[in-house]
Amino acid sequence: MSIFSVMRRPRWIATLVLALAVAGGFAALGQWQLDRAVSTGTVVNDQTEQVRPLTDVAQPQAPVVETQAAQRVSVPGHFVASGYDVLGGRLNDGADGFWVIGQFAVDSPADTYLAVALGWTPQAEEALATAQALAANAGSVSETLVGRYLPTEAPVLSDDQKPLVGVESLSGGPIQTTMSVSTLINQWPEFDQAADVYGGYVVTDTPPVGLDVISSPEPSRSVELNWLNIFYAAEWVVFAGFAIYLWYRLVRDTWEREQEEAADNAPDARVG
Repeated sequence: MSIFSVMRRPRWIATLVLALAVAGGFAALGQWQLDRAVSTGTVVNDQTEQVRPLTDVAQPQAPVVETQAAQRVSVPGHFVASGYDVLGGRLNDGADGFWVIGQFAVDSPADTYLAVALGWTPQAEEALATAQALAANAGSVSETLVGRYLPTEAPVLSDDQKPLVGVESLSGGPIQTTMSVSTLINQWPEFDQAADVYGGYVVTDTPPVGLDVISSPEPSRSVELNWLNIFYAAEWVVFAGFAIYLWYRLVRDTWEREQEEAADNAPDARVG
């Protein structure tokens, strides 16, 4: 008697159907884990390079969420003369330097402000001179900014300020190193508690004369797989294979036991 004759018995055919159903369920769970591995690594916003009005992207007094971060935006308004300043310790394509930043009063909604990063330079003196010149020439002439909208940074002062002994920001304090909106609104003379402010800031595409463009590349579009989900998917495949193997092992055990019983009941076995 061959093992295949045991496999063809109704009992074991029914057991095979059950094992295949269990394996199919495990395979479906593995497929779900694979889908999760891809979906959790997909790009949240793939339209960041399309310039959109800031009012369509974000609202004042609201944090920058993942779907808004790095979106290129346009916003009409004018710069506030007293809102220019300098940040230190800013890397631009790997080079250390300074940002010139400004306070931008948006046209709509009224009494709302936006922090703006205007340009980069490797020299503190040049950054301060540019900020002072912009403040001296600032007016209420409306313009439309175009740039990338980014989340605010944490308000931290850096030890990198130590080489700048005797150099102060336009606000009179030490030169800060982070683009913190919460810190800036405490430094802007023309800002009161009744005013609104955007939770992020804009890096402009066109810097003032004498400054370099601040590097703000578009987000990576590559999809990184979630390897934990892939590991779980592989586990479910192993479980599916084990369900089929368990059925085969049970059939084989039955066949081997019947073979042993047949051998024990054979005439030669009884004579011995």
